[in-house]
Amino acid sequence: MTNRPEPVTNPPALRQDLAAAFRLCHRFGWSESVGNHFSAAISDDGRRFLLNRRWQHFATIKPGDLLELDVDAPPDMDGPDAPDRSAWAVHGTLHREAPQARVVLHCHSPYATALACLKNPTLLPIDNNTARFFGRVGYDLEFGGISDSEAEGAHLVKALGDKSVLVMGNHGVTITGESVANAFEDLYFFEKAAQTLILARSTGQPISILDDAIAMNTAEGWRAYRGMGVRHFDYLKSTLDREEPDWRG
Repeated sequence: MTNRPEPVTNPPALRQDLAAAFRLCHRFGWSESVGNHFSAAISDDGRRFLLNRRWQHFATIKPGDLLELDVDAPPDMDGPDAPDRSAWAVHGTLHREAPQARVVLHCHSPYATALACLKNPTLLPIDNNTARFFGRVGYDLEFGGISDSEAEGAHLVKALGDKSVLVMGNHGVTITGESVANAFEDLYFFEKAAQTLILARSTGQPISILDDAIAMNTAEGWRAYRGMGVRHFDYLKSTLDREEPDWRG
């Protein structure tokens, strides 16, 4: 028998951060009915992870509502605490095959989804925010309907590759990161970047695209500002504390 790595602890802070991400996603207008899914690994190998249960509205999720799942112990998909089938297929496969993706945020935010629906959904570097993601985005242009099979999960892992963002053609966006705060910050900036590009395209005027060297330099320059994500997320959680004081459970 192969010994598996010991699971890391499941600190309350991780549950709280992931619960906050759901609620903040709804506040920003990026939620969609009771669908979409966020997850966070709680073991070093990514095989154990937190995930929202099936069809619970983002605005109601508390830390204690999050499921603790193991890719080696499939849950009862018809039970009261079952995850959504597509969430299990995609997030389970991503955490198993790409353990470096500690946090996986998938949603259909308006501008990112609009970008994903273009014939060419490439996020062009035209300003600081779009250039932030230069060289960091993978593209899956083979939409096949609801992603509810392990084969589709494996397909998405391949499309993501060594990138941290996946634009899912005709679908939406998936952001990965090493923490909830940093992944949420990328989700926030990716939506702003997509908005800028969509608005620029909507003018019908030629777009001024940064050359690769400038775009790469800008992307590298963002590294010095990585602390922004934690500070921003802390502020956003403080708004939940004031306006939804029961969110921590």
